[in-house]
Amino acid sequence: MINVSNLSLRFGKRVLFEDVNLKFTPGNCYGIIGANGAGKSTFLKIISGEVDQTTGSVSFTPGERMSVLNQNHYQFDEFSVLETVMMGNQELYKVMKEKDAIYMKEDFSDADGERAGELESLFAEMDGWNAESNAATLLSNLGIKEDLHYKLVNELDGNEKVRVLLAQALFGNPDVLILDEPTNDLDINTIAWLEDFLAGYEATVLVVSHDRHFLDHVCTHIVDIDFGKMTIYSGNYSFWYESSQLALKQRSDQNKKMEDKVKELQEFIRRFSANASKSKQATSRKKALDKLNIEDIKPSNRKYPAIMFNQMDREPGDQILTVENLRKEVNGETYFKDISFMINKGDKIAVLSENSLVTSAFYEILAGRDSDYSGDFKWGITITPTDMPIENAAYFDGVNDNLVEWLRNYTTKPDADEQFIRGFLGKMLFSGEEVMKKVSVLSGGEKMRCMFSKMMLQGANFLMFDEPTNHLDLESITALNNGMQDFRGSMLFTSRDHELTETVANRIIELTPNGIIDKLMTYDEYINSDVVKAQREELYAKKK
Repeated sequence: MINVSNLSLRFGKRVLFEDVNLKFTPGNCYGIIGANGAGKSTFLKIISGEVDQTTGSVSFTPGERMSVLNQNHYQFDEFSVLETVMMGNQELYKVMKEKDAIYMKEDFSDADGERAGELESLFAEMDGWNAESNAATLLSNLGIKEDLHYKLVNELDGNEKVRVLLAQALFGNPDVLILDEPTNDLDINTIAWLEDFLAGYEATVLVVSHDRHFLDHVCTHIVDIDFGKMTIYSGNYSFWYESSQLALKQRSDQNKKMEDKVKELQEFIRRFSANASKSKQATSRKKALDKLNIEDIKPSNRKYPAIMFNQMDREPGDQILTVENLRKEVNGETYFKDISFMINKGDKIAVLSENSLVTSAFYEILAGRDSDYSGDFKWGITITPTDMPIENAAYFDGVNDNLVEWLRNYTTKPDADEQFIRGFLGKMLFSGEEVMKKVSVLSGGEKMRCMFSKMMLQGANFLMFDEPTNHLDLESITALNNGMQDFRGSMLFTSRDHELTETVANRIIELTPNGIIDKLMTYDEYINSDVVKAQREELYAKKK
């Protein structure tokens, strides 16, 4: 158990938290959510002892072992991969090293023999004889092949290092597990394995993640950081979001009787609990979800951006986009070839590839920024496309405009006044004097919000998105998800956000070095299809 009492953290005059009192109990997974800059990662660092709080205390049940996902990708460069994982259990690792050092002695004394006996006993109690095989199993489950297990960590690439550090955090079944963005740089199969692992994990887990699908699969509670206060809610992220929106709607509905409101909330809980009972989570966690009640539902004070793309300057016709025999090579490597398809009205297509550079190259061609390709594509005469590229530096570097001046450059209406421009910035939560900020000083998240203002302002009837959730907080991701679902036109998009891809896409296209896979199905149907799996293996197996 973790007890947080009267916790506060201040940086000068800035108050990050004030009078926080929370209790985290075993068998539960707590998802920490809050706007960018609210202090989610900082709170985890206070729990782990990496950052000191201003006032208050954090206490643990005596004897419990805590493990933290290490964010320093270079700390273990001089150690082997297996040894790095076993370092996750520091007590066991110290016993191993001391034991090995004694046995290496040439002048082995009686005292050394006694100490070795004590260490052997401790080693056995800690399941030390299985440590190496347990570490190897974790690594394999996280996609690190056996031939890498004895290499030094500095011989691995960035994605592999992330997986080794995750294995280190999970090693030895810690009593308290602290994970900050554990799904970063993981592929969908590894994320699915981690979801299953954590769903059945009986210890106390605290996690920060922008992946709503992941939070929904592993969390029994949500900890909301809002205006310096922290509140624990029962249920996963979707329960918190949907119930808080329902409560907000009820608060503004003065005409509905209280008993009708209570019935509506009870029905919402009944439906949600029925779905939760089908989940993979451990029995103890399901029991927590069974205890949901009306008192757990409170309106949220959160502000969500208004991401809406339906103010199209022109309704699209039936001819949308035709692509014929598109091929792209970079430095002799074939990114894709033999890519031919037509887009129909209402198609919302998720574009996939094993390599993110491939999908980005595809969008660069369709957006007209890259002419070095073979094949052809043709837009319908009624179609006005706009896109959100993965890199937006070209729109901001060397520009000295304020937000209003910057956005005015992209309007299709020459007579648009400042109020009209401010309206689109307001949808992305830029207000008051904030719109007079220079675009050169914006953060990554603020630049993304500007790009969404631009897309909405342009009134396009065909949208393209290349990883549009980068730098966004959960509120913006949720608003984007809703906006993409509601859009009446067609779109092509690529996103690592599982929930967004599953709820928006009605067709999947995968670009490979040897052709196209094109399926009218949802994302979950696609990734679970044996037919698709066989097609993918065939198309990726052939080398140029």
